[in-house]
Amino acid sequence: MMDICYEVVTDASVSSAYESRPSHSGRRQRFPLDQTVMQEEWEKNCKRNKLEAISTRCSSISQKDFSVRDDDNESPMTELSPRYGVSSVCGRRREMEDAVAIHPSFSSSEYPQHYFGVYDGHGCSHVAARCRERLHKLVGEEMNKYGKEKEEEEWKKTMERSFMRMDKEVVSWSESVVRANCKCELQTPNCDAVGSTAVVSVITPDKIVVANCGDSRAVLCRNGKPVPLSTDHKPDRPDELDRIEGAGGRVIYWDCPRVLGVLAMSRAIGDNYLKPYVSCEPEVTVTDRDRMDDDCLILASDGLWDVVSNETACSVARMCLRGGRRRRGGRDPSVVDSVSDNKACMEASVLLTKLALARRSSDNVSVVVIDLRREGHVTGH
Repeated sequence: MMDICYEVVTDASVSSAYESRPSHSGRRQRFPLDQTVMQEEWEKNCKRNKLEAISTRCSSISQKDFSVRDDDNESPMTELSPRYGVSSVCGRRREMEDAVAIHPSFSSSEYPQHYFGVYDGHGCSHVAARCRERLHKLVGEEMNKYGKEKEEEEWKKTMERSFMRMDKEVVSWSESVVRANCKCELQTPNCDAVGSTAVVSVITPDKIVVANCGDSRAVLCRNGKPVPLSTDHKPDRPDELDRIEGAGGRVIYWDCPRVLGVLAMSRAIGDNYLKPYVSCEPEVTVTDRDRMDDDCLILASDGLWDVVSNETACSVARMCLRGGRRRRGGRDPSVVDSVSDNKACMEASVLLTKLALARRSSDNVSVVVIDLRREGHVTGH
């Protein structure tokens, strides 16, 4: 694992990741592609990815994001902003259609609730961008309708209503905009063919709530082992296939299973022209946090998961978190070093992104790594 990780962080390996594109492209929608791409376009794309990664590295380690530990006042229901790292790059695609949203302590609750979201757009970027701007606000509004202690069923209703409201907003907003600076120009029928996945996590002091719509993914690293908190919505998944065919639709194989031969996922926000076959209803999981065994939570678009397994992603993230622990040297592990821990999360997200590019991912790659450790140590061996 160390050999793999050290290999992908070199500039040479990043550049080599852009040299060719696999024939089984993972593009969301099937459109005619240009067969030739100028070399200078590739060089510009490589340079842009490096700049984006550097910019993300710098912006994510800001003073306001640091966690501060107060042992005298700590209680099970008190927790400041968790440490996290973000990396989002265009990769080998011509357009950047991913979006990431992070909002620590985003709700009006008496105890901290932190919001993390990854949105993977297709057809254009404006639906993912709109989700980044609005979905956390809708979730916050729906959360306020329930009491402090939410049961699992209440969390599911909260997320389902939020995603449905987001879907309706996207459709109505797209119809009301006359001009926009994006490739689809927000003009029907082009605008109807635009959508986005959404994998969202709300982290409370004792729960990890994940809502997923599409083929982005959330994976919890617990005691060194991956625990999937979401299941990809692929058209050939048996229950999804039954739902699509029950609604009168078809799944056609064109490079991969696609709804009506077009969309390579069975659920998404937007995609008005494929309703009711493509649903915006999320699947929601509520997981109890384990103070001793939880290491980190990884949210990422399928640009990562298409080429990196859950097990490998967990191993890479844990390796980086253990490295952050070693940087603290012989100091008391119960004292959180904000700079080291933020850097460890940042290194994990960047390293996973570079690993996806080195393995020739053909999509945008967005990765969020959230540190869930309570005592500044990594569990397992």
